[in-house]
Amino acid sequence: MNEDPLLQIRDLSVSYPGAHGRFTALCELNLEVSAGECLGLVGESGSGKTALLLAILGLLPAQSSVRGSIRYRGGELLGLEAARLNAIRGARIAMVFQEPMSALNPYMRVIDQLSEVPHVHGGMSRRKARQRALEMLEAVHIGEPERRARQYPHELSGGMRQRVMIAMALIGEPDIVLADEPTTALDVTVQAQILSLLQEMRERTGAALVLVTHDLGVVAQLADRIGVMRGGRIVEQAECTQLFSQPQHPYTQALLSAMPRLEYPL
Repeated sequence: MNEDPLLQIRDLSVSYPGAHGRFTALCELNLEVSAGECLGLVGESGSGKTALLLAILGLLPAQSSVRGSIRYRGGELLGLEAARLNAIRGARIAMVFQEPMSALNPYMRVIDQLSEVPHVHGGMSRRKARQRALEMLEAVHIGEPERRARQYPHELSGGMRQRVMIAMALIGEPDIVLADEPTTALDVTVQAQILSLLQEMRERTGAALVLVTHDLGVVAQLADRIGVMRGGRIVEQAECTQLFSQPQHPYTQALLSAMPRLEYPL
């Protein structure tokens, strides 16, 4: 790993108020992400994967208690004033949300949503920002981009909406893309297309990718390194091939043993 990681998280703890006291989502978590790498984060539901991404972006609920450090290019993100955080969020660190229908504005046409990032964060004129939006729709392999750009999210298929989300995340040429279960609820064929697109975009732009999923098969295709999460902690980190061939933690071993395998009788 590089001496100076792009993203460095130290002793991060997050808790929320609950019906029976405070619920701990993350507990003294430590993590680093280097420029250009793909880090896969795996674990069962409730292990803290999404909470980690929201903490990085400063999108945790207001009643959350957060301790520790999240540093991007050496600068602390926790406690950063709203204006400076907004300048980083979306432009330098972007996110592909799990469910695009809840992340996309249903009342705005696709081109208006896509062009907002280069116009607001990049200082482009509206005309140039809209042209950039059309280019991004082409880049994520959406056919008839000019027609699709004029449509609303509900007029697109699930796979197309996810492609729009990826285009929106990448249009500002961020250093880091956070992808939260980007293939959930998509059929197998579309899942493969989205994973291929993420890999293509990563190679083209050089952005680091943090890929959150519960599916070990997904990270096996994309990740350079894998962190296994359980109970708000990372219980094991290893290079992808090493983790699959020599898992050290009992929980990792249990996850791998639960993967479906195709076996044919002789």
